[in-house]
Amino acid sequence: MAMDYPPLRSVPGFSWLGINLGLKDQTLDFGVIASECKCTAAGVFTRNNFPGAPVTVGRENIQNGQLQAIVVNSKIANVATGQTGIEDARKMCLWTGEALGIDAELVLPSSTGVIGRRLPVNKIHEGCKIIPEKLGSSPEYIDNFARAIMTTDRHPKWCSASVENSTLLGVAKGAGMVEPNMATMLSFFVTDAQISSEQLQTILRRVVNQSFNRISIDSDTSTSDTVIILANGLAGPVDAQQFEKAFSNSAMQLAKEIARDGEGSTKLIELKVSGAESQQMALQIGKSIINSPLVKTAIHGADPNWGRFVMAVGKVFEYPVPLPDLSINFGTGSQVLSVNAESLNADTVNLDAISNLLQNQEVFLEVVVGDGKYSETVWGCDLTKDYIEENAFYTT
Repeated sequence: MAMDYPPLRSVPGFSWLGINLGLKDQTLDFGVIASECKCTAAGVFTRNNFPGAPVTVGRENIQNGQLQAIVVNSKIANVATGQTGIEDARKMCLWTGEALGIDAELVLPSSTGVIGRRLPVNKIHEGCKIIPEKLGSSPEYIDNFARAIMTTDRHPKWCSASVENSTLLGVAKGAGMVEPNMATMLSFFVTDAQISSEQLQTILRRVVNQSFNRISIDSDTSTSDTVIILANGLAGPVDAQQFEKAFSNSAMQLAKEIARDGEGSTKLIELKVSGAESQQMALQIGKSIINSPLVKTAIHGADPNWGRFVMAVGKVFEYPVPLPDLSINFGTGSQVLSVNAESLNADTVNLDAISNLLQNQEVFLEVVVGDGKYSETVWGCDLTKDYIEENAFYTT
């Protein structure tokens, strides 16, 4: 179900690596992004009450709005590891900084994988020593980085865009434990555009809210969610509105790809909730539907059980919807089949036609909840036996 990616484009001034340190197996598990000069930086992190040690250290290091490198390991999350975990995350920054000849405070650490296990710091230390000789700027190095940060992902994820004379590139991972609230969700963007850290932070929050905060795979908010952007300024200043538009489009594409790649999934679900009295109402109802195991399994089996949508809307107690106002539209464009629960004659519903629409790899739905002016779109995936299989034996 992977999307067709355009060719990778390098960003001037940035180098990458993705290598294997043997943290768990023989797959790539250690990655670095490095800039030839200091960058303005912005970031948003998980709101989980038990953030990982790298999140804690990352928040410290990005406070002044400057970074020059990002170091990431997969397989082990460095979460629930106490003060030892904090020190290990700081060591990752120190060793990476020593290898690159920069201050440790200019390095942001990130980890993803199993919670509750300590990082094998000796292996990471040895890996940091060879960073300079392993870095490269060509697309293969970017691809290796994208693969090195994967855990249960089935394929790497990236997206690039041009903004005037500058380039923007984003790399992400995420397939489970994804319902960001700022999956595990990590996303790193780099650009050679010149833009202040204050402006970057403002733009980043808007972009994340309309992209990564609109996806859910299993309703679990990770302890490690991180979105970072670095701007080295080598291309000079760009129009802020054009930059935000390109950034938003790239983040949206990556967010949808994370939802598409949900653990065990076979279908991407795009759900629009319209006619709401407020954005919060539309978003809350949308998340209730997209997170419902009964809805997700029905979509997986192409079961036209529209009553499950009624249930998912009705359990949002804060925003009751009168039954006559509730309509469910299956499909998009000219292929839309509508169900209105109040005026419905059950015998007239073409369940076979609805089932056919639900068999697509991309399922489009709209739930109308009234005649209000607000709407929201969220993305998710179906729920399969493979999700249970993968997570029942994740650590083994």
